[in-house]
Amino acid sequence: MAEQEKNGTTQNTQPMLYPGTYKLLGIEFAPTVLTLERRMQTVAVLYWICNFLFFGLFFTSIMVILFFFTTYWYIPVAYFTWMIYDLDTCNRGGRTGWWLDFVRGWRIWKHYANFFPVKLIKTAELDRNQNYLFGSHPHGILCSGAFSCFATDGAGFSTLFPGIESHLLTLEGQFWVPGYRELMYGGGCCAATKRGMEALLGKPGGVATVLVVGGAPESLNNDKDKIKLVINRRKGFIKLALRYGVDLVPTFTFGESFIYGQIPNPEGSMVRKVQDYLQHIVGFAPVMFFGRGVFQYNVGIVPHRKPLTVVVGSPIAVEKVPNPSVEDIAKLHAKYVEDLEALYIKYNPIYGDTNVKLVLS
Repeated sequence: MAEQEKNGTTQNTQPMLYPGTYKLLGIEFAPTVLTLERRMQTVAVLYWICNFLFFGLFFTSIMVILFFFTTYWYIPVAYFTWMIYDLDTCNRGGRTGWWLDFVRGWRIWKHYANFFPVKLIKTAELDRNQNYLFGSHPHGILCSGAFSCFATDGAGFSTLFPGIESHLLTLEGQFWVPGYRELMYGGGCCAATKRGMEALLGKPGGVATVLVVGGAPESLNNDKDKIKLVINRRKGFIKLALRYGVDLVPTFTFGESFIYGQIPNPEGSMVRKVQDYLQHIVGFAPVMFFGRGVFQYNVGIVPHRKPLTVVVGSPIAVEKVPNPSVEDIAKLHAKYVEDLEALYIKYNPIYGDTNVKLVLS
């Protein structure tokens, strides 16, 4: 699904509509006759969302059963001993080598990318001898486009950007979940902490550190006519880019905000107040989202089939400043926001929706 921009004329392929859907008790069911490829796409996305929601609990349950009810008690003891020893790897640059190549190359990620479909657009060349700090926007519910493009090779990142290894940053708590953490490491993911970013930015070269700048608060935005980015107060990544002298690269995922629905939660509502409070306490937003099911299109945990296009912008040159001043940070931040807005204005008519407004807060 990887593709390089050609004169700005590339168009998104709309998902194929299949005849034969039918309604029963107000629920729209999928056709009974579908191609194997289409079924595999649904299975791939279901696998992904179930991993995110349930794999940690499932894996832990298996370990408990092995420990208390079998003679294989040494397996969970060995795993959890290893996990404790390995707990800080997410802050030290994550995994490298065969495990990362193996997991990112799974065939299931191709089916995952083809479900929406996900398309990765390259607008400029990147030097494999340099490091980069990608800003990913918007967060959406589960960063589906960013995951496909930067934590797997399903959208062809390695083909478009040869010699560059992408590392998607996520909450450190995800690396505390038994079993699930190994899959995250296999995708090259690392903790979105200061130490985690420093470990990646300080590598010799050929590393793209991908930060979802808006974070958990941005996932609560639920407007259909606007995309709200949380960025005006997000300047920590700018400071790190200056300290390490790595170029900044804005990226935007068109369609990310619309593959799931949410329970209405406008600013000031009771739902939003509870979400904001819990986000402040536990560090992530408890988003009440809904999509479609496996065999019907009305409700479920599977995202809707809507095109996701991840556009990787041109790098912003950054000179190394070991101790950047407030003015240095503000100047580079303004430049980054300017380029991000320009990226949206240029590509939204091609890959997005001209009726959707970009709002920065």
